[in-house]
Amino acid sequence: MAQINPAWPTHFASHRYQSLRAGPRLIVTGAVHGNEVCGALAIRRVMAELEQGALALRAGRLTLVPVVNLLAFQLGQRGGERNLNRNLSPSNAPDDFEDHVANWLCPLLSEHEVLLDLHSFQSRGQPFVFLGPRDNAGELEPFALAAREEALAQRLGVARAVDGWLSTYALGVSRRGKTAGGDARYGVGTTEYMRQQGGWALTLECGQHDDPAAPDVAYQAIVNTLAHLGMVDAPPPTPAPLEALSLYEVVDKLDDGDRFARDWTSFDPVSRGELIGWRADGSPVTAIDDGRIVFPNPQSPSGQEWFYLARPSNRF
Repeated sequence: MAQINPAWPTHFASHRYQSLRAGPRLIVTGAVHGNEVCGALAIRRVMAELEQGALALRAGRLTLVPVVNLLAFQLGQRGGERNLNRNLSPSNAPDDFEDHVANWLCPLLSEHEVLLDLHSFQSRGQPFVFLGPRDNAGELEPFALAAREEALAQRLGVARAVDGWLSTYALGVSRRGKTAGGDARYGVGTTEYMRQQGGWALTLECGQHDDPAAPDVAYQAIVNTLAHLGMVDAPPPTPAPLEALSLYEVVDKLDDGDRFARDWTSFDPVSRGELIGWRADGSPVTAIDDGRIVFPNPQSPSGQEWFYLARPSNRF
């Protein structure tokens, strides 16, 4: 039997609301990373409105999980013992706390058709939505429900969409070789797992961790999702134009002495050859093409992603 650390939280919690009428099966998750609290705040706001009658579920099943990783949430940090949103899958021999979370969370995700996963990010920047791949029959992430993700993405209330996560992460893994994670599956998180189970999913990055507007972004996205899916009595949201970008490059921090040339914000434009930062030995790190910098993280530990690069996409 797997050992249970007495310092771990003793339980997991989800809240299910079932309408009298058939409809979509939607799950909304928050605090997959414990220092990203906007989703938890927004989900609890929706729960209060459901319980007080200010919001009524008219069709389908809604499952709300304010805090997915309770240990990380209690510690106020990204992970409890590791990053839950990497290499997410059930384990026959759970070791760390996140393995136990996965053994509870993965079957729960599999019971649903749609996932909205609410996150925030370290650097300054505007909210955006992460899409899965376009429809494809490839080996890395085959998919056939891209149109559903695209339709919802245009109704969440943000102005930018990004794709290319898993393929770009796999590129980084291939460079690192046989390190932690070992292969492209290390990039699989909640949304990638959901797609593997035949569902569809979006990750909404609601803003910087401490942005006071981020919980409102998350709340509006939940309400818009419920309206778009016909689960509440509200007019379907009008689709909004989205700036579309695709990740194509990930650059790791190789040494704690690596440093940025300036205080980058996610989606700042960069030009081919522009200086982004310096390695610890003083060698420059430059942009390999025109585009945007994404998730620049000066606090990244060595051996982990330092920043991503994205270029314009014609997806929409």
